[in-house]
Amino acid sequence: MRRSTDRILTSHVGSLVRPPEIAALFHGRPAGKAFDAAEKELIRRGVNDVLQEQVDAGIDIPSDGEFSKSGFAGYISDRLSGFEERDWESQAFTRGRDRTLFAEAYAAMEGGGLGQGQIPLVCAGPVKYVGQELMQMDLDNLKAACAAAGVEEAFVPATAPGTIALQRPNEHYANDDEYLTAVADAMAVEYKMIVDAGFLVQIDDPRMVTAYDSMDPAPSGAEYRQFAMRRVEALNHALRGLPQDRVRYHVCWGSWPGPHFTDIDLKEIVDVVLAINAGCYSVEAANPRHEHEYHVWETRKLPNGKLLMPGVIAHTTNVIEHPELVAERLMNYANIVGRENVIAGADCGFAQGYATSRVHASIQWEKLRMLAEGARLASQRLWK
Repeated sequence: MRRSTDRILTSHVGSLVRPPEIAALFHGRPAGKAFDAAEKELIRRGVNDVLQEQVDAGIDIPSDGEFSKSGFAGYISDRLSGFEERDWESQAFTRGRDRTLFAEAYAAMEGGGLGQGQIPLVCAGPVKYVGQELMQMDLDNLKAACAAAGVEEAFVPATAPGTIALQRPNEHYANDDEYLTAVADAMAVEYKMIVDAGFLVQIDDPRMVTAYDSMDPAPSGAEYRQFAMRRVEALNHALRGLPQDRVRYHVCWGSWPGPHFTDIDLKEIVDVVLAINAGCYSVEAANPRHEHEYHVWETRKLPNGKLLMPGVIAHTTNVIEHPELVAERLMNYANIVGRENVIAGADCGFAQGYATSRVHASIQWEKLRMLAEGARLASQRLWK
């Protein structure tokens, strides 16, 4: 895993806005439907183009934009067996305390509320990994694109077992613990394929912290840490045998543009996050509800050899960050944990899936350019 040895390196969280021709591949597409030769070629060209665009924007450690995936977690339907659709009427879904407190605001923002446009899925059979062919296509496309663009290191996002299990209720296994272990065993196949191909695997795990909002009444910090630690144990089980310096872990408080008034504070969960066997931790730092949390690292020491990738640009606003602000945010972290231990990142992916993005593609690319420019300014000041 590259470190910021002589300047602040740049990366992001993975999911990028899909061009219309890529998005069209997934519109109305049934889960598990194979790509034909023309579709594979379209994805290959898209990955090649988006990797070069990242390099041109100044990104040191890029991804494939998740162009072959319907969504950051929805793609699991193409990679894992054992899940079935259910209608909304048969499922009870928790709205969350944030949506309860600001019900009128959410109704205005979401135009109908939770569940619109979503398909509820449940675990109805044994969970097994069946996505080897798709995963290999992703790895081959990214490897070729990196070679063409001269990229030294790239990453591939993959969803955490805890997030998968919390999004898809268990109707098959004897208990939720057995279910979580089965998901971890299945996803271990994907994680290992990514690392064996020479890439960093980035574990995406928003439910590690957003599950706190769904619990009503709110649990105590100790109660929630116990809940979260079981998810950490499952993830570490899935990562067994993989070098920590090939693993990045991304946690965020969700990409929806709500108040986030009921988010759990990082200080309450930081020890749980650091228990994950990863070499780099990606956290939100541009979100105004969490921007101040660089102070957490003044009292909680970053373990030796580990890296922090604070999000210094936001995915939830069309406002393009000034590079001076990006530099300031990076220096807040570098001055505490050490400049060599910081990588410039984004709060979350710019696209939740093929059809849902928080900003327009043109704004996304300008934000990434400002990320690189801010990292350059911070580097000038940190390596005088």
